[in-house]
Formats: sequence, structure tokens, C-alpha cells
Amino acid sequence: MLKKIVIIGPESTGKSTLCAQLANYYSTMWVKEYAREYLDTYGTKYTYEDLYKIAEGQMKNEKNVIDRLPVRGRMEEQKTSVFIDTDLYVIKVWSEFVFNKCDNRILTAIANCRYDLYLLCNIDLAWIKDSMREYPDLRTREKLFYYYKEALVNESVPWATISGNYQERFRQAVAAVDNILSTT
Repeated sequence: MLKKIVIIGPESTGKSTLCAQLANYYSTMWVKEYAREYLDTYGTKYTYEDLYKIAEGQMKNEKNVIDRLPVRGRMEEQKTSVFIDTDLYVIKVWSEFVFNKCDNRILTAIANCRYDLYLLCNIDLAWIKDSMREYPDLRTREKLFYYYKEALVNESVPWATISGNYQERFRQAVAAVDNILSTT
């Protein structure tokens, strides 16, 4: 049975790196963050309306990757896991933080999404500047981290905070994923 594991957290917390590592370790695929592709194409001066377009692209990317997962074993165990670099919670937090509101279509989509595990990346990695990132200051990063944590506390899906250097994060993530995979 397919297990969908989402990696979320503020910018520059190692989400993409962790997704790639986990996909490689578990010999599966991962869903890249669509926001980077969108902002690279249309520019970083985004609007409130752009966030719904980003949400649609993220959902489409997720579906496309899941549809391409290789078939393994018996019919009921065909697809084992997929790792997702951000989900609609990230867009919700982003929208509420920047625009003080979130499109109801995004909220509805969140309510309809089903995941098996969230890995929340802590802000204890050094912030690395790139053209897409907006919040280098620690206070803002802390605030965003707690917004994500608050969202997960109110979710019925299991979650784990991932902290430390890249090796520690990977080890913690594998332990959390192995726990979910063993409950199949």
C-alpha cells in the first residue's frame, strides 16, 4: 500500500535535500516543490492569486509522480512510498503569513488530502540565500516553524520534528519512515 510522506517546514531547512536522500534510500520517487518552478518561470513578485496556481501545480506534480511509481510485488502492495517536498500546508502558511488570508480552494484541498506521515524540518540549519528565499532573520524563521508545528498538532496524521545536521536529520527521518512502513 502506498505511503505518502510529506516534508514541510520553513525555507532553507533542508526539505529538498531530505526528500532526495529518502527517495534514494527507499528506491522510490519524490515530488519536487512546484513553487520553485513557478517562481523561476514567472518571477518572484508573486500575488495572492499566484498561490492558488502554485497549489494546483503542486497537486498536479504529486499526482504525476504517484502515477509514475513503479509497480512492485502483489497488487495490494504495488507502491510502497513517495516523498513529497512540501504540500498545501506550506502554501497555506505562506499565504496567511504574507497576505493574512488563504484561498478557500486551498483549504478545501487540504481537507481532502490524505498523507501518512509529516516530517517537520527544524530551523537549526544555517539559512542559505538563494533568489527564491525571503526570510533570513531568525525571529521570522522561528515564527514560521511554529505555524507549521501548530498545523501538525491539529492534524490526525503522525508527524516528527527533524533536527540537527544533515546526517542526523536523515537518521531521524529514516526512523520515522520505517515506523510508518512497518505498520502496513
